[in-house]
Amino acid sequence: MRILIRATTLISGLLFLLGPAVSEEWPNRPIKMIVSMAAGSGPDIICRLISNKLTAALGQQFVVENKPGGTNMIGAVTAARAAPDGYTLFFATAAALASNPHTFKALPYDPLKDFVSVAIVAKGPFLILANPGVPGSTLQDVIAYDKANPGKLSLATDGPKNFSGMLATWLNKLSGANIIQIPYATMPRGVQDTIAGHTQLTIVSIPVAAPLIANGSLKAIATTWSQRLPQFPQVPTIAETFPGVEVTGWFAVVAPSGTPTDIVGRLNREMNEILKDPVIVDRLATLGFFTEENNTPEAASQFEKKQYELWGRVTREIGLEPE
Repeated sequence: MRILIRATTLISGLLFLLGPAVSEEWPNRPIKMIVSMAAGSGPDIICRLISNKLTAALGQQFVVENKPGGTNMIGAVTAARAAPDGYTLFFATAAALASNPHTFKALPYDPLKDFVSVAIVAKGPFLILANPGVPGSTLQDVIAYDKANPGKLSLATDGPKNFSGMLATWLNKLSGANIIQIPYATMPRGVQDTIAGHTQLTIVSIPVAAPLIANGSLKAIATTWSQRLPQFPQVPTIAETFPGVEVTGWFAVVAPSGTPTDIVGRLNREMNEILKDPVIVDRLATLGFFTEENNTPEAASQFEKKQYELWGRVTREIGLEPE
């Protein structure tokens, strides 16, 4: 019995010593980065940009695997069900982690329980644009015009359950306006219709908006970020009219729940260094995205939870029924 006890103790001690060594060896093979959008999309471009830098930093290939479809669900489920060993990561969109849980009755994954946060990659504000023929230059002007001229204004969105559609409904609710929402299967068509005057307003990302503002095709009346954009300091925020209203797209790197904390910490440190690189900062800015400080796993997790709660509140306030 004494021999058995000593052997058990010796084995336990060896396992204890070997445990950290296993994590210290990470990574010793390629790492998969799942992105839930198609190749060539904005998320895919940024994911590959970050993955290339992580490959150089960690000495192992980061392989981007596109899993589009199901409004981000296919990619999210694939990542959630992967082994929590640090060799599968999810380049998650705001929709996958924050809004989908409130626009669908049931998801095959739980964004709060199935993932552990690594880092917030970047946030991407939107701009509300108007046809030059719309009177006024601010959101307040547009709302006042709509109230004085019911039925004259319509807004091109990417659908009532996507960010632009929910924001349009939210603004109507907050302001008492009744701007008509026109959903489009593809936003380029919606933007063209706003330029032509078939719709009078639209909500788009900075890269889409910038050339249209520059050539006078459309005018910017508000930004959806909490602060004015460095490219357009003259454009007010929605929050200046309706305090607390902020809508941004964002991306986060998360890992399956149970991924060792030392691996998460290592990834976070490498991500922070990459996101401080002026070349990366400039490249992200050209794509309409901005990085922020205090990008710890804990801060990332808190941000994701707040966004989850925000979209839950918005969907309840606007009466959006999940399907």
